[in-house]
Amino acid sequence: MKPDVQISHEFVEFIPEQLAENTIYVSIKYATAAHKCPCGCGKEVVTPLSPTDWTLIFDGQTVSLDPSIGNWNFPCRSHYWIIENRATWSRSWSQHEIDAGRADDRAAKEIYFSGQTPKHTDGQGVRPNRRSLRSRLRQKAKD
Repeated sequence: MKPDVQISHEFVEFIPEQLAENTIYVSIKYATAAHKCPCGCGKEVVTPLSPTDWTLIFDGQTVSLDPSIGNWNFPCRSHYWIIENRATWSRSWSQHEIDAGRADDRAAKEIYFSGQTPKHTDGQGVRPNRRSLRSRLRQKAKD
């Protein structure tokens, strides 16, 4: 596994045209974050912030994004988490896993935008089996 990559963050109104290496830019106004792929390929990664896309966590000093980022359409096919200003590498997914993840994402968007409460929630729009980012990180540290 590759070593973690330390990144910095900047809160901006507009995402700059030229992204610096190892910096994640966050526009709260436009609910978007963007950064260059931490593998060094130079590709730009845009992560929309929404209930059906990514969640930004700012603890006053660092940023994290949930869920992980899988750049399956890039030649590098990198897969990583952004956790407390670090890109932490994760395993590559099979095409079957990628397809299943994309299908889940489409279904979540359809349910969300239709105004329905998903059947797999606790009735409050929260998936009971979805563990928090912190609990998943604690488990990952134990593995």
